Amino acid sequence: MYEDPPLLRIKRNRRRPSEAQIASLQNVPSAVASDAMDGAGAMSSAISALHPLPPETPVIVGPALTAWTGAADLLALHACKRFVTKGDIVLTAFDGHQGCAAFGDSLGGMVKNAGAAAIITDGPVRDVDGLGALGLPVWCTGSISSTPYENGPGTVGLPIQLGGQQIDCGDMILADRDGVVVVPFDLIDKVAERSARILAMEKDGEQAVKDGLIMPEVYDQMLDSDRIAWVD
Repeated sequence: MYEDPPLLRIKRNRRRPSEAQIASLQNVPSAVASDAMDGAGAMSSAISALHPLPPETPVIVGPALTAWTGAADLLALHACKRFVTKGDIVLTAFDGHQGCAAFGDSLGGMVKNAGAAAIITDGPVRDVDGLGALGLPVWCTGSISSTPYENGPGTVGLPIQLGGQQIDCGDMILADRDGVVVVPFDLIDKVAERSARILAMEKDGEQAVKDGLIMPEVYDQMLDSDRIAWVD
C-alpha cells in the first residue's frame, strides 16, 4: 500500500569548510570564481539580487546550507533555521516554480535572526520592501504576491538542484551583482589559489586600460598571422 512520505528528510552530519577556507574566498567576485573553474559554477541569469548590495559589501561569500521545498511550499525552509551556522548562505530550491512566493519578509527575518548571511532561491519572493528593510541579501527570480503552502515534503542538508547547478552543504557560494557562483567543496582550495592569481592579473589589466590600451598584443599577433583570410 502507498504510504505518505515523511514531511522532511534531514541530513544529520553536514560538512562545512574551515574558517580559513571561508576567508580565502572573501572579496572574490563571482565572475573571478567562475573564471577559476574555467567558466563553470554560475547559476542561471534568471536568479539575481533583489536589492543592490551596499558598497562596503560588494560580494556575499559563505558556505551553503541547502533546503529543498519543492514547488509552492516552504516547510523545509522553516526547518533549516534550526541548523544555520552563523555566516551560512541558505539555498532553498523551489523547483523553479513561479506561481507563488518562495518566502516573504517574515520568514526572511527569521532566517536572518538564525544567523544566515543571505538567501538564494529559484523562485520569486514577496514583501519586497520588507525584505529590503531587513538588510538580508536575497537572490531570486523576481516578485509575486501569492503565498506558498507549508505542507512538505522537503529536505534539509541534502544535495539540491538550483539555477542549473547541483549544490551540497559545504559548497561555497559567492553572490554579487553579476550573479551567483557555486564552488564545490572539494575545489575550494584550488579555486581560492587560482582566484588570487586572476585578481592580480586583472589588476594589471585594469591599469593597462587606464593607461590607454586598445588591443592586447596577442590579438595584434593573431590579426597579423596566416590564420586570417583577407577578402577584397
